[in-house]
Amino acid sequence: MVIKILFILLFLIITIGIGIYSRKKATDVNGFVLGGRSVGPWLTAFSFGTSYFSAVIFVGYAGQFGWNFGLASTWIGLGNAFIGSYLAWKVLGRRTRVMTQHLGSATMPDFFEKRYDSKALKIVASAIVFIFMIPYTASLYNGLSRLFEMSFGVPYWVCVVAMALVTAMYVVLSGYMGTALNSAVQGVIMLVGIVVVVFAVLDVHGGLQSSVDRLSQISTDTVSEGGFTSFFGPDPVALLGVVLLTSLGTWGLPQMIGKFYAIKDEKAIKTGTIVSTVFAVIVAGGCYFLGGFGRLFFKEGEFNGQYDSIIPEMLSNLSDVVIALVIMLVLAASMSTLSSLVLTSSSTLTLDFVNPLKGGKMKEASKMRYMRVFIVFFIIVSAGIAIMQANTKVAFIADLMGISWGTMSGAFLGPFMLGLYWKRATKPSVWASFIFSVVVNVTFMTLKLSGNIAVLPKILQSSSNVGVMAMFMGIILVVVISLLTKKPDMKAVDEKFSCYEKTVTVKAKNSLED
Repeated sequence: MVIKILFILLFLIITIGIGIYSRKKATDVNGFVLGGRSVGPWLTAFSFGTSYFSAVIFVGYAGQFGWNFGLASTWIGLGNAFIGSYLAWKVLGRRTRVMTQHLGSATMPDFFEKRYDSKALKIVASAIVFIFMIPYTASLYNGLSRLFEMSFGVPYWVCVVAMALVTAMYVVLSGYMGTALNSAVQGVIMLVGIVVVVFAVLDVHGGLQSSVDRLSQISTDTVSEGGFTSFFGPDPVALLGVVLLTSLGTWGLPQMIGKFYAIKDEKAIKTGTIVSTVFAVIVAGGCYFLGGFGRLFFKEGEFNGQYDSIIPEMLSNLSDVVIALVIMLVLAASMSTLSSLVLTSSSTLTLDFVNPLKGGKMKEASKMRYMRVFIVFFIIVSAGIAIMQANTKVAFIADLMGISWGTMSGAFLGPFMLGLYWKRATKPSVWASFIFSVVVNVTFMTLKLSGNIAVLPKILQSSSNVGVMAMFMGIILVVVISLLTKKPDMKAVDEKFSCYEKTVTVKAKNSLED
């Protein structure tokens, strides 16, 4: 217990210390929200990676999908690395940084207003962000608190409140820069932690080969022996849905895209692409690979259907030092993601909702004050929901995250990505994407919570598959409706895209002459 407490205290002291150190960067809105658009390559990469992966991945997704798909769940981690990280940087990174600076945009809803000339789009987008960030944030508390209960015997609600207080403290103090610096520290902890934990868990059953052999002998009513060690697992279609939701989904999430807004220079793009991809391979790949062995830790008929208990059970008999490292790993992952979510939500609500309602005339000091108040408000609301949700058996961590990701990515991915690349995209098509995603995901959530999910086709009884459908339909709707509706003012659109045509001078080592 002493070892565990010392690890936690050291982590919290460093975290809060960085927040205090970084407060000088949070003196205005640009500094508080974007770090002055001067965040270097390593900080940007780690900030991207740690915002991506949290207790939701380690406890919720790794446990549930490792149980369902076995070792094939590792494909989810690899998809996160190469689709959710590498391709996201390649396709969106540079263009996002260039156009958002040209438009003077600080948030994703603000981009929608300036790209599509619609204040209404900005207000509705900010409402979607604020509402659907809450279930995601609640799921972060959920995963972390279950590990604290296992390790310390501390009541769930105490863990939730403690995490909320510490996160609020350093985000309110330092904004984006403090979050980015803490992400670097938290990222290193996550890298070391996941490697140690994977080896420790495999050692319980005699190492990798012995663990794989044992897993290959497990069968169920629907899965024959060897199914949980097969290349694509017992349900390749469902596996593909999870891969796409958790990988392509990042392309439409405001807290992820916001990292591209803050990039400092070209070097940050190149380094960030590589570092974030390697980080994802190790952390996400390691988490899902670990979860694939979950069935080895339950005797036949012993599992009670609580997916969120799988990873804690796998870790419960490890050494105190390893458990302390796991707690730091999950604490680091959760707090980095939580800080990114609350910063994104508060800045969006202030700049894109409150400020327009006040005629766009809020002073810098008022904006800063509102953002800090909303950070606290957002943390309190999501913590309250996490505590209430813990007393129900309806929504697991994966469901909460799936609903959140599915709604936001479904609404935003098509309008944002095509808005960066395609001049023909129109305002009505953006509205269609917003409305379709919200209606579909809210309908799913209502049926899920009411126990009537069986009325849907089997393929749509999963939050992952519903989210993926919303994402692809969002892209299709933007294309089809844009072609069927009146062209936008092409002169105005050309001016917005002119940022990509500007001539810049670079050193010879960075470019070859014709």
